[in-house]
Amino acid sequence: MKLYDAVKDVSSKKGTSIYKLERALGYSNGSISKWNRQVPNAIRLQEVADYLGVTSSYILNEARKEEQKWNSKF
Repeated sequence: MKLYDAVKDVSSKKGTSIYKLERALGYSNGSISKWNRQVPNAIRLQEVADYLGVTSSYILNEARKEEQKWNSKF
């Protein structure tokens, strides 16, 4: 799972959307979707985690767990 997908999944579980998240944090439209192609800086990842009420490690682990599950199928 890409980092963006992990953020989207956690956001959904917390009852918000990526759009609302970007607006609340003052990010430009689509800036988090770029996390599919590039890694955000640590400050941005922490801001997102704080807003969602989780740790940055939690978000990173969610992305890694899905990736490991997918890789184990092959």
